[in-house]
Amino acid sequence: MARDPHASESELSAEEICGALDDPDCRTILRHLEEPMTAAQLNEICAIPQSTLYRKLELLTEASLLEESTEIRADGHHASKYSIAFTEITIGLDADRSLTVTVDRPARTTDERVADLWSEVREEL
Repeated sequence: MARDPHASESELSAEEICGALDDPDCRTILRHLEEPMTAAQLNEICAIPQSTLYRKLELLTEASLLEESTEIRADGHHASKYSIAFTEITIGLDADRSLTVTVDRPARTTDERVADLWSEVREEL
């Protein structure tokens, strides 16, 4: 299951983030993802085999670098759309010489914050 990119920064793993950023296919996806896109749209412009593309999207989502949302179409079908979930990543060393990661995220809209709040309320019911 995808990690919430807006969750606490303490949940981020430097190894996961660096691993995803070290992957050439993941960097290609990030380079081409200027607006939210489906896997099919990304497949067309990235020239990455479809099965590989889905694995890379999952890797980026698990590393909290992409956000996955659902688009409901008029015909009743739905598709996942992916968007970049960060504006800047800083990697450093802490006092015990372990890697630390700080991820700056875009500001959440009021609608997104209300949707998050509603999701939390439903979970408690």
